[in-house]
Amino acid sequence: MPTITQLEYLLAVDRHRHFGKAAEECHVTQPSLSMQLQKLEEELGIIAFDRSKKPIMATEQGKLIIDQAKIVLNEHKKLGLIALDKEAGLRGEFKIAVIPTLSPYVIPLFLHSFAKKYPEVELTIEEHQTDEIIELLARDKIDAGLLVTPLKNNHIIERVLFYEPFYLYASSNSPVAKKKTVKESDLNENEVWLLDEGHCFRNQVIKFCSIKGKAPTVLKNVRFQSGNLETLKNMVRTQGGYTFLPYLATLGLSASEKSKMLRAFQNPAPSREVSIVHSRSFLKENIIEALQNEIIACLPSDIRSLKSSKLQVIDI
Repeated sequence: MPTITQLEYLLAVDRHRHFGKAAEECHVTQPSLSMQLQKLEEELGIIAFDRSKKPIMATEQGKLIIDQAKIVLNEHKKLGLIALDKEAGLRGEFKIAVIPTLSPYVIPLFLHSFAKKYPEVELTIEEHQTDEIIELLARDKIDAGLLVTPLKNNHIIERVLFYEPFYLYASSNSPVAKKKTVKESDLNENEVWLLDEGHCFRNQVIKFCSIKGKAPTVLKNVRFQSGNLETLKNMVRTQGGYTFLPYLATLGLSASEKSKMLRAFQNPAPSREVSIVHSRSFLKENIIEALQNEIIACLPSDIRSLKSSKLQVIDI
């Protein structure tokens, strides 16, 4: 039967579609990796990869073996956890990736209390865009993601944490700043500051504002791109126009700034669904449940109680 090492090499080649890169990931020489894969193929009586193609591709038989290898390796990983009960399992490394429009606002809410409550969990947090998080989950490079859903991905489990309304952050000189609440028809797409492409929050704003074709720019001769909501706030303050902010990004505003520049949308307010996600073959369910519960417990009470039926949840 193939060894665990051979199966790991098999999956590495499938991920990279390249023997050299797979060998580098596995910290072995390319000839050593190739030899082990050849032994696996001979033992199973198959050809796992079509080496004539660039990049190399798994054969139909190879795809079946690769799918089964993923199951075998996941079950192998579980062996180290079987002897631990639910409470004792709250230890070890846990890597989570968070999208940039959530990271600065959600992480400070729960990080200290989680670290104090579970001192044996070594938590690593990275910032990535949604597409990158999905790819990292598929490659088993992270344990979970904190992002906006639904993803509509059959390989990923979504655990909804909360629903977050959008607010309009407008220059005090803008006509919409004179209103107590705003609606879609009050907005001029040419006054909206947007995030870079690749951010799901940008996509949601474009959908809500029904922006067609090329994204608008507030300054006609300037093509401005930013992946940071704080930068967009500064652009509104200095250049005019307005931008959208998710609720948690408004908590740090002063009372004066909220009064002058922040406006709520009329109900049902545009909102986003925020979830913690993981692959279907997840091995650290006890840690993710603790993380899920801690995040929810640390949310402001007014957002914790919001229901999707009362909001206009925008798809990504």
